[in-house]
Amino acid sequence: MVKDMTKGEPIKLMIWFSIPLLIGNVFQQFYNMADTIIVGRTIGVQALAAVGSTGAVSFLIFGFVMGLTSGFAVITAQRFGAGDLSGMRRSVGISVILSVGFTALLTALSMLAARPMLRLMNTPADIFNDAYSYLLIIFAGVGASFFYNVLGSILRALGDSKTPLYFLVLASLLNIVLDFVCILWLHQGVAGAAYATVTAQLISGVLCLIYMIKRFPVLRMHREDWRMDRAFVREHLRMGLPMAFQFSITAIGVMVLQGALNRFGSTVVAAYTAASRVEMIFTQPMLTLGVTAATYTAQNLGAQKYARIREGLHRSALLAVCIALFSGTAVTLLGRFFVRLFIDEPTEEILSYAQTYLNLIAVFFIALAMLCMLRNALQGMGSAFFPMLAGVAELVMRTVVCLLLPQRMGYIGVCLASPLAWIGALLPLVFDYVRQMRSIPARDTQRAWTNEDSHDMING
Repeated sequence: MVKDMTKGEPIKLMIWFSIPLLIGNVFQQFYNMADTIIVGRTIGVQALAAVGSTGAVSFLIFGFVMGLTSGFAVITAQRFGAGDLSGMRRSVGISVILSVGFTALLTALSMLAARPMLRLMNTPADIFNDAYSYLLIIFAGVGASFFYNVLGSILRALGDSKTPLYFLVLASLLNIVLDFVCILWLHQGVAGAAYATVTAQLISGVLCLIYMIKRFPVLRMHREDWRMDRAFVREHLRMGLPMAFQFSITAIGVMVLQGALNRFGSTVVAAYTAASRVEMIFTQPMLTLGVTAATYTAQNLGAQKYARIREGLHRSALLAVCIALFSGTAVTLLGRFFVRLFIDEPTEEILSYAQTYLNLIAVFFIALAMLCMLRNALQGMGSAFFPMLAGVAELVMRTVVCLLLPQRMGYIGVCLASPLAWIGALLPLVFDYVRQMRSIPARDTQRAWTNEDSHDMING
């Protein structure tokens, strides 16, 4: 069911939209972490380190996928908010066609680059082969990721955050079952975890498509909806590519961090991997509120309801700060408990390394919450340059920290890379947000929405 976010109490709408999205994101993390947990507890610490060492490389590709499809969906949400259903369906058609083309390109490039990227990151020799096997299979399944993400982004653009949740839950449960089948029954090792992940995501995408066809009449496509209009294609690429590169730029920074981390050996890699998975669980509310802000601002931009954009973002920012304080306290107090979920009988050394990282990043969760809110809100308003600039700032900061601090501070220097990168990325976003708030009208207008309206507003 579609959800119009241009009417009603803004903060209530955003909270109710966020709840199923949050549950879905948590299941998405369990879906992604199932491999890590099951591998770590059934095969061993080295296998856990092997899967964990691929995270940065895989995010380089799958972050691009998520950014690209989310960027396309901003145009879809704007057209939906404007009541332009024909334009909305044309946006869906172009998003699908472009996604097919990018699937072919990314699959070929990622599979060819898998081994060189692992070597570039100083992947330890004792886990290299397992890491390569896992990564190659994951990259062969890029199409499954595109399939699900483009459909989920379209549904969220229309205000439906529940349907993607249902299929994420299904995919998560299916992934766990397939992990046990492939690892324990078929004895495929780390490669089996990769096969399970790709299969589960593909099945969830197929079921999501069937559901959309049957239950969403507004998305029933006509022949003219598949027409490739050059101007409309450029509009989607103008929004999608900067968001995709923003994710990939962030991923390159994470690869630099992983390379610095790998120098400390597989024990530290395993501890950091488990701690980062705990971090992902407790930061999901911040990320979710950010995604909600993107849909909210995009729909209200399309409806020319500028005052609602201002009101909704200010209130949700206060909520984000409260969430950050709660999450920071939770990871500090419960970190060791959650780390044990990933490793069977972890040593005190592993627990200590993991808790050190969690204690440090908890201090910076407010900065992360604001980063999530501003980046997504600005993207929903059609701003592409400054969010991408924030990604560049994040890359530069993370790279500088990884090159300088580990030599002086050891493991602590690596742990500081992400928090300092968040602050670096936040600065250009704050500047752009202040600029946007000064440029938008203080009251809503009733003019019909056009592409030029969005462009003019974003460029002052």
